[in-house]
Amino acid sequence: MKDGPFIDEAVRDHAGAIFAAGSNDPILDILINRMQSGDGGKHIFSSVTGSTEGMRLLGCGFTDIAWCHLSRPGTGEYDMQAIGELVPDKKIAIVHLFQRELGFIFPKNSKSGKMSFSSIARDGIKFINRQSGSGTRIITEHFLESEGVGSGAIKGYADEVNTHLEVGLEILSGSAGAGIATSSVAQILGLQFQPLIKESFDMVLLQETFFRGEVQSFIETLQSEDFRRMVSFLGNYDFTKSGKIIYTTG
Repeated sequence: MKDGPFIDEAVRDHAGAIFAAGSNDPILDILINRMQSGDGGKHIFSSVTGSTEGMRLLGCGFTDIAWCHLSRPGTGEYDMQAIGELVPDKKIAIVHLFQRELGFIFPKNSKSGKMSFSSIARDGIKFINRQSGSGTRIITEHFLESEGVGSGAIKGYADEVNTHLEVGLEILSGSAGAGIATSSVAQILGLQFQPLIKESFDMVLLQETFFRGEVQSFIETLQSEDFRRMVSFLGNYDFTKSGKIIYTTG
């Protein structure tokens, strides 16, 4: 065993486990649990760090998979130069998992009408933010800039949580009046949802890792009718190109 907190490669191979870090989505947890319950002996241990940190950890060799949604808002294209800086000198593949909707979520009884950062600033609505470096935070900053609203004008902008579900729970509890999260969180918690963007949620990994049994089992579960039927009530997910390699380097 090597020094430090990480499992030796030989031990990890024997255990049938790989590590993942990065972004999150409510159905990602369901997907991983479904894979593990249906294919004994194969495991993915996942940590929520935000997309950018997940990519950095992949570049450092501390994780096998980075979950991310770092395509440019508006174009849907990846900044491959930026990815190359986070994961230098490695042959990587970006695998599309699903398309989802991201937008404002807020209480059902809200009288704010159409939500925007301008209206949030004007009405003094308390916003709950995502952590710096997360894909959702990057999207938040993009729409703030496009509306010409400074972050200092948004009440609660410095208050951060790490997952989409936490954003929803802050709003459900009354601690915040608005945030940005997936449509599935609004569906689960009974909140209003106003779409902002459709985006690709993806898996980034070394090309050699793509062929590991754990990854192939994960993709098979993602493409299964059983899994898709299980999450169909959440709506607004598009699995048309799930499991397709959309970019490679090297």
